[in-house]
Amino acid sequence: MNTPTRLRLGCIADDFTGATDLANNLVRAGMRVVQSIGVPDTPLAAGVDALVVALKSRTVAAAEAVAQSLAALRWLRAADAQQIYFKICSTFDSTPQGNIGPVAEALMDALGCDFSIATPAFPDNGRTVFKGYLFVGDGLLHESGMRDHPLTPMTDSNLVRVLQAQCRRRVGLIDHRAVAAGAAAVRARIAELRTQGVGIAIVDAVDNDDLLRLAPALQGMALVTAGSGLAIGLPANWGFQPSAQAAALPPPSGLRAIVSGSCSQATHAQVAHFIAGGGAALALDPLRLARDHADTVGEVLAWAEEHLPAQPVLVYSTAEPAAVAATQAQLGALDAGALVEQALAEVARGLVERGVRQLVVAGGETSGAVVQSLGIRQMQIGAQIDPGVPWTHAKSALGPLHLALKSGNFGGVDFFHQAFAQLA
Repeated sequence: MNTPTRLRLGCIADDFTGATDLANNLVRAGMRVVQSIGVPDTPLAAGVDALVVALKSRTVAAAEAVAQSLAALRWLRAADAQQIYFKICSTFDSTPQGNIGPVAEALMDALGCDFSIATPAFPDNGRTVFKGYLFVGDGLLHESGMRDHPLTPMTDSNLVRVLQAQCRRRVGLIDHRAVAAGAAAVRARIAELRTQGVGIAIVDAVDNDDLLRLAPALQGMALVTAGSGLAIGLPANWGFQPSAQAAALPPPSGLRAIVSGSCSQATHAQVAHFIAGGGAALALDPLRLARDHADTVGEVLAWAEEHLPAQPVLVYSTAEPAAVAATQAQLGALDAGALVEQALAEVARGLVERGVRQLVVAGGETSGAVVQSLGIRQMQIGAQIDPGVPWTHAKSALGPLHLALKSGNFGGVDFFHQAFAQLA
């Protein structure tokens, strides 16, 4: 094993967009961050403060998610990472079987950690936790579009209840009263929960100030489990302050494109906005892909090649929940998802082969498939486009490119336009 420079923070993310989202907040807080696609196979450059290992483990079988996460942990421990951050989705995407609980407990076991916290709160993107209940905007999680997620439908907003169903350890709550009172009150609540036999605690946070008050109480905790919101506070535990230099990337070049596999409400609105503004866009038909995969991908790339010199192009499988359900009924949920992911990854590679050097990818599973198809192993994290989504710079198998990996639920309605405008 190659041992890198010593790390302040070693992060394990359960999908690729979530990893970038986390890295973005760490950079904004002043850390120099590299994101690795899978467990690194080369040493890190000198001067890296945090490494984010991006896994594709959110929706795989729980045993496989645990195995991938423990492999990442072994590398990070060899790098002498001072704290481990298990990054989960801000909408707590999971099922009664996991994978949040099984992975968190496996990491705790490996670290000899008898207590940890979990909070998906990310107030900048409208994800807040109060009395243990997760809100998306002004509504409860189970009232949001996440109730219709094709792989991890979220039908319960009580995170203590959701996580307890996945864990051996007892799950408790550090509620808003303790968080609002500051780090000393949080430490006192942790001590109280320990005496009650609690091993993991959901933590309330309704705004960024809550996260900034929480972070000092977590100094020295071996493992934290959280969305990317907590990352705004942790770097200060090592004395880091915001710095523009931490986000510097090489200048952009080449053609521009978007690949979207997310079916979230936010991405659906972004796709519609791009099309309404006259953008060049082409929808992938999963049923046609199932009948004639190669020809369909070839036709998409031929269409893109015609339009790319003049403007950014968008290739998407984004669709309304009813259309997604109809496709899944014919092809099966897992088979339909894998089919579309593979096709979009082939399209993305074909676009880069045709000169695209500024690429936006929407959707966590899609992003994972795309970066693997492009042979990307590490990414340097740059400036934020929208909360949770930065530009990155990566060396792909086809050359360097700027890459933005967008979680399906993130970004304003004009995100695609905003992304390219900022890079320009």
